[in-house]
Amino acid sequence: MPRPDRPSAFVTGAGRNIGRAIALDLADRGFAVAVNGSRDRAACEQVAGEVRARGSESLVVMGDVGDAAAAARMADEALRAFGSIHVLVNNAAIRPDSPFLDLSDDQWRRVLAVDLDGAFYLSRAVLPGMVDAGWGRIVNFTGMNAMHGHAGKVHVSVAKHGVWGMTKALAKEFGAAGVTVNAISPGPIRQDDDTTPLGQATDMAARLPLGRMGYAREVSALVGYLVSDDGGFTTGQMIAVNGGGQT
Repeated sequence: MPRPDRPSAFVTGAGRNIGRAIALDLADRGFAVAVNGSRDRAACEQVAGEVRARGSESLVVMGDVGDAAAAARMADEALRAFGSIHVLVNNAAIRPDSPFLDLSDDQWRRVLAVDLDGAFYLSRAVLPGMVDAGWGRIVNFTGMNAMHGHAGKVHVSVAKHGVWGMTKALAKEFGAAGVTVNAISPGPIRQDDDTTPLGQATDMAARLPLGRMGYAREVSALVGYLVSDDGGFTTGQMIAVNGGGQT
C-alpha cells in the first residue's frame, strides 16, 4: 500500500542536530511534522517555522518522552492536530558519562527512561493508528559506540541494545499490518554548533575509513528512504551511517 495522501510524522529530539535535519527532510517530502523537545521551546519553534516555510504543517509538542503520561499527552496532541501519525522517529536520547561503580539508581533509571522507555511509550501510542491505516513507519536510533559497549556508558549501552531488540520484535509483530520498523546507528556526526574546521577530524573520525565526521543530512536522507514507499521492503534492520566504522 502506498503512503497516505496527507502523511504526518512525529520526531522526538527535533530541536537541533539530527532531529532537526530529519524534521526538515520530512517536510520536504510532504509530511506534516510534530516537533518534539524537552526543554528548549525556542529551538523547537524555530524548527517548526522552518517546516512551515517548506509548505508543510507543523506542531510543537514539548515534553519528556521518558515520562509515560507526557508521552501519551504529546501523542494525543499530534493526533488531534493531524488526525493520524504515519511516521514516528524516536531520536531523543541522553548519553551522560558515568563510571559504572559511581552510577546511581537515579542516573541508571533516567537514561533508560529517555533512551528506551520513550521509544516504547510513543510506539505504543501511534501503532494502533498505523495498523488501522495499513501503513506506518517507525525509525529508532541506536548508536555505534553504544551497540559495541562503551566504558563509562553502561546505562546508554543497555538502553540502546533494548531499542534494537524492540525494533526487531515490533518489525515481526506489525509487518503484516503494513508497518516497518528499523533502526539507524549513527557514527560521529557534526553538530549544528560545531565550529571545527571542515578539514579537521576528531580523533574518532580520523580512525574511520572516510576520515571525516558525518553530516546530519546524511542521516536524515536514510530516514527519508526508510519512510518512503521505496523503503517498504526494508524492516527489522539496523543500518549504520558511520563512515565505515564498526556497525
